[in-house]
Amino acid sequence: MAFSSLSFLCFPLSFILLLLPSSSSPPNLPILFFDEAYTHLFGDDNLLVLKDGKSVHLHLDERTGAGFVSHDLYLHGFFSASIKLPADYSAGVVVAFYMSNGDMFENNHDEIDFEFLGNIRGKEWRVQTNIYGNGSTNVGREERYGLWFDPAEDFHQYSILWTDSVIIFYVDEVPIREVKRTASMGGEFPSKPMTLYATIWDGSGWATNGGKYKVNYKYAPYIAQFSKFVLHGCTVDPIDLHFSKCDDLTQNSEATIPNDITTAKTRKMESFRRKHMTYSYCYDRLRYKIPPAECVIVPQEAERLRKFDPVTFGKGRRHHRGKHHHSSQAEFTSA
Repeated sequence: MAFSSLSFLCFPLSFILLLLPSSSSPPNLPILFFDEAYTHLFGDDNLLVLKDGKSVHLHLDERTGAGFVSHDLYLHGFFSASIKLPADYSAGVVVAFYMSNGDMFENNHDEIDFEFLGNIRGKEWRVQTNIYGNGSTNVGREERYGLWFDPAEDFHQYSILWTDSVIIFYVDEVPIREVKRTASMGGEFPSKPMTLYATIWDGSGWATNGGKYKVNYKYAPYIAQFSKFVLHGCTVDPIDLHFSKCDDLTQNSEATIPNDITTAKTRKMESFRRKHMTYSYCYDRLRYKIPPAECVIVPQEAERLRKFDPVTFGKGRRHHRGKHHHSSQAEFTSA
């Protein structure tokens, strides 16, 4: 059974906003025990729940990676985890914290991704965000960034805010990307219930310099550490996707939480993107002769990226590109 847009589930946007943290202040939401929120997905003993019950280690070794998945399906909400990435040589290693319904909607799935891409010694981890809606894997909406800290030295919070009109990615409460739903996107804005996932796996074929640098298992096990789990949103009955637990709650309260980013947060986001964004699908001339319809081209941003990579963002010659098995990612040239 195929669903499109929001036709299958109705509750007011104002109500879901009441459930979400204000973008102008740190979220004050309950931290869940791992077993309350998640269950083992794959990896056998490569998933280790620590004694406090609120922290998990995912290991990657020559045998396997590891992953976990949320108990519940969600339609909209605020989802967050504190993550510490593997240190030292991490080329080819991919750590992901993402939402998907690919197991339920094989041909028209939705996805909202944080992907962390390892690197050779002396080079920093990169962070990639991506969204797909209604199986729109032919249009990869990737952006890639460096960070203003070393994500392998300590824990940092990575969060996704998802409503029916906007998706915002946060790093330590700083918004780094805002994706607004536009009429031109049609059903390509994620709009069906999804579960939360976290994984570590071998992305040697594409993750570091287009696959030039592979995972080196002499440095294994690679360990990604997760804690401070927040899953705060509307759960959906997996048997009857028309029914949400939000339907049982009062809908009479007035919404006081904004559906956008405050001016101060917008400035922080713009500053982050100027300093740290190294790739945006909207400016990729190799993949899109004409930018996807929802793209807003900012001349200053276009010029900065063109100087960073004139082949991808200018009129240079085409070079080999590829995809990997998790989602339709473009290969990138910088290590």
